[in-house]
Amino acid sequence: MLQETYGYVRVSTQNQREDRQLIAMREFGVPAEHIVVEKQSGKDFRRPVYLRLIETLKSGDILVVKSIDRLGRNYTEILEQWSSLTKEKGVAVVVLDMPLLDTRESRDLTGVLVADIVLQLLSYVAQTEREYIRQRQAEGIAAAKERGVRFGRGRIPMPETFETLAEDWWYGRVSAVQAGKALGVSRTTFQRRAREWGEGRLSPPWPSRRHT
Repeated sequence: MLQETYGYVRVSTQNQREDRQLIAMREFGVPAEHIVVEKQSGKDFRRPVYLRLIETLKSGDILVVKSIDRLGRNYTEILEQWSSLTKEKGVAVVVLDMPLLDTRESRDLTGVLVADIVLQLLSYVAQTEREYIRQRQAEGIAAAKERGVRFGRGRIPMPETFETLAEDWWYGRVSAVQAGKALGVSRTTFQRRAREWGEGRLSPPWPSRRHT
């Protein structure tokens, strides 16, 4: 069966250029008609071009990528793709940026084993780094809370008519429901912001406005 070599190029946004990856593919010897390019954001990782390419690959074919992260968003996904390609489909994978990650038939069993070990090691290092980053983030958030820093969603900006409606509500001339609808916010959001705005600015409110 004829062995084919394919190259997969991916960039994260429509504005990024794929030139370096294309040059690397041509220098390796991937036929121009077998190089596929995908522009897919990290947030939306469906990768239809990649999935079609995987369907095309057959046992003995070679898949060339510039870097290991072209195979997945994280090392869990990369390991899954690596195992599926090399062990289930019998496809050889070549990672140009890391010569040890090369499972072509021309390499002996030791070379393939080394590639698997390197990939596992990279996965371990990446996972450890993610856990370290999460720990540092948690520590930073805890320290910030102790300093009184507040976290959460940003405050909803209010239209210019807010102050007029807040004053009308403060003195009982309009209800919170009416004011909230006029501003396009919920009753509770309007009440909270109106109380904050009125404290220290207006005279004591109409009694029922303290709680409604």
